[in-house]
Amino acid sequence: MRSTELREAFTGFFAARDHLVVPSASLIPHDASVMFTIAGMVPFKPYFLDAERPPAPRVTTVQRCFRTLDIEVVGTTERHCTFFEMLGNFSFGDYFKQEAISLAWELVTEVLGVDGDRLWVTVHHSDAEAEEIWRDSVNVPPHRLQRLGEENYWRMGDVGPCGPCSELYFDRGPEHGAGGGPEHGGPERFVEIWNLVFMEMDALPDGSLVELPRKSIDTGAGLERMLPIVEGVSSMFDTDVLAPVIAAAEDAAGQRYGADHGTDVALRILADHSRAIAFLVSDGVLPSNEGRGYVLRRVLRRMARRASQLGVRKPVAARLIAAVVEAMGSTYPQLVRDEDFIVGVATREEERFLRTLDIGAAMLSEVLGSGEAELSGDVAFRLHDTYGFPVELTTEIAAEHGVSVDLEGFRKSMEVQRSLSRSAVGAGASSRTEQYREVLEQFGATVFAGYSEDVLEARVVAVLDNGQAGERVAEIFLDVTPFYAESGGQVGDTGRISTSTGAATVLDTTSPIAGLVCHRAVLDGEISPGQIATASVDASRRAAIRRSHSATHLLHWALRKVLGDHVRQQGSLVAPDRLRFDFSHSEALDHDQLVEVERLVNMEVLSGAEVETTTMSREEAESAGALAFFGDRYGAVVRVVRAGSESVELCGGTHVASLGLIGSFIVVSETSIGSNVRRIEAVTGLGSLAMAREALDDLDEVAGALKSPVDDVLKALERLAERHRRLERELRSLQQARIADEASQLAATVSQPYGSELGALAGIVIARRDRLDTDALREIAVAVRGTAGCRGAVIGGTPDGGRVALVAALAPGEGLDASKVISVAARVVGGGGGGTADLAVAGGKDPGRIDEALEVARQEIMKISGESGGDRPS
Repeated sequence: MRSTELREAFTGFFAARDHLVVPSASLIPHDASVMFTIAGMVPFKPYFLDAERPPAPRVTTVQRCFRTLDIEVVGTTERHCTFFEMLGNFSFGDYFKQEAISLAWELVTEVLGVDGDRLWVTVHHSDAEAEEIWRDSVNVPPHRLQRLGEENYWRMGDVGPCGPCSELYFDRGPEHGAGGGPEHGGPERFVEIWNLVFMEMDALPDGSLVELPRKSIDTGAGLERMLPIVEGVSSMFDTDVLAPVIAAAEDAAGQRYGADHGTDVALRILADHSRAIAFLVSDGVLPSNEGRGYVLRRVLRRMARRASQLGVRKPVAARLIAAVVEAMGSTYPQLVRDEDFIVGVATREEERFLRTLDIGAAMLSEVLGSGEAELSGDVAFRLHDTYGFPVELTTEIAAEHGVSVDLEGFRKSMEVQRSLSRSAVGAGASSRTEQYREVLEQFGATVFAGYSEDVLEARVVAVLDNGQAGERVAEIFLDVTPFYAESGGQVGDTGRISTSTGAATVLDTTSPIAGLVCHRAVLDGEISPGQIATASVDASRRAAIRRSHSATHLLHWALRKVLGDHVRQQGSLVAPDRLRFDFSHSEALDHDQLVEVERLVNMEVLSGAEVETTTMSREEAESAGALAFFGDRYGAVVRVVRAGSESVELCGGTHVASLGLIGSFIVVSETSIGSNVRRIEAVTGLGSLAMAREALDDLDEVAGALKSPVDDVLKALERLAERHRRLERELRSLQQARIADEASQLAATVSQPYGSELGALAGIVIARRDRLDTDALREIAVAVRGTAGCRGAVIGGTPDGGRVALVAALAPGEGLDASKVISVAARVVGGGGGGTADLAVAGGKDPGRIDEALEVARQEIMKISGESGGDRPS
């Protein structure tokens, strides 16, 4: 049985038992409490908490997952990986332990054909019920049933759904380690293949546990753990999902898998990490210095380092990702679609790291070879800051040499206060969330009618005090509302809610929990639950938001048209006065590209095409080519917005009825906001008209200043620029003449030992010239040095009466050092500078001591040359 057959056998088994087959969600979860989708249950967390209604009471899925909890172990064993697929079946308040256990055993032993005599079962030490089911209903022999502690209690994190679990282990045989079952035996021998979580409790931020509204089932069978058993191979790296990638790694490194343990570890890391990279980038994660992008960057750099250890001196990402796409593209067609983009992102990051890897690795190797037991935080910081070594990578490399890292010192060197761990949710916030849930449970979900209505009558179902001092701010909840709650980048609506006893100015509209719309408002009078209210959206503001939102869809389409399909939305802001669109792209758009994007959008606007919105299943929408992105949450039924000839996206926001209502579209700016992420800001409608009007007014002012007609402004500017260049040339010519004259006069003093200047010393002029800047003094000194009979010059002065400029130009090969002379002189005037032995400059801030500084310079020259000099000048 191959991987495709295993996926189909698993989901088919549960589909035949009334489970809805749900497609894999993104690796980027909607749940803010986790950075990645780390388990198959993450997309279903709201259903376990009873915060949302599930699409069916029973579901099954093959969910792609990513986690780095064991990243240091990956490669050293045959069972650990960062990216994996989790086969799961879920019950939301439907069946529980008895049926979940029976289904798992039936599927594993009868459908997949695994020998039941090689299976061991563990349960939580407190779960006598599960043990009894395994023993009496499934007939697992008692000696293959073991009770364990905390490892058999599953938690998604510090907070959230949790419960005792029961795990199935496969015994690979005595050649893989000691016996004694999972509790006592070798971890390579007894491999966990399935985890049945009996979801009963909810962990709160204060550490307490409360019962979930409904007891549920969350199971996960690791495809990579199960596949070697049904394929009949020794490890996950020999299966059809990883063996081709191992082969590509062998080819890239010129090494053979199985020949050497250290080489095997490196090849497994290359294979595992390249899969993770491919799926993360395809799901929209890009390398950066924080958050998910930081984790991706760490994985990429671990891969590059391991390739380097194998003797590879060029990027390997392209070859490995091609193998990943070949192995998994039929199951995940987005990999095929995104291959060029994934390769581009990974290769650029890899090349950037390889440029500094050798230098940083050499520095780290030298420090680790010093015999110290701990690597200092300063060194770890320097490696991070200068060579791009994530501190985790430095820690990992140091650990390979038996050296620890001073992480506290590293944090101090970084001089940042942000915490990398999640902040616990405060008790007040938790209490407020409970209030929201009570409103939702008592009155049901808020009906949104704002797609077609700006004003309507509604019933007030709840009013919560916002707790803000100084003004009466409350949160108002209605049974039906025309107000759009902030979502997907679109700002919330504002407006007014009024009853017979009071009115409220709505400042913002949000959705604090799924299904509930909250109107944050300033009260005037009293508004009470049960009253009939008139809810009025600020219509002109909403119209402007609609224009911005529909234009955002057109902008997204135009960017993909001009730059390529790798462009992905990375964030957006849809506001009444402007729109902002963040997208994946590696370099700035040039002028012609921006103009073309703007032209394409405006051509669609001028078409006046209707904006069509329809609802359909998620599968139908994707078949129709609708774009979906991780920033929005989509259910089984989705809303599809078709704007113009080609833009089709899943979207829940409000839009114009026809594109002509956008008016016009103007790009305001295009900038970088991070590695591989660009931002465009633009305006539409009245905002674009105002911007155009302002530009025309500025043009009129420029034309007036130039005394030129508007249509002749460019020619007038060119004439002005040419005149400016001519005057600069004339001024430069005069300056050169003055410099030549000054140099000639100073050079003449060489034959007059002390004359009227400060003095000359054996062919060296020492003089003062004020009201000349440093550049002019430098040119004079160099010209003097080039005069016959002169060995050089030291000139000082004040350009403006407040600063000091010092220059020394001395003939090379004479034993004199201009930088040394100028340094000692500069200290006198409270400054500093430097240069070479033949030319040096300095500044200072004490003009009153310029003469003293020049005398110090004279004495320094005498000291260096060993000459006695004459009387001091006056």
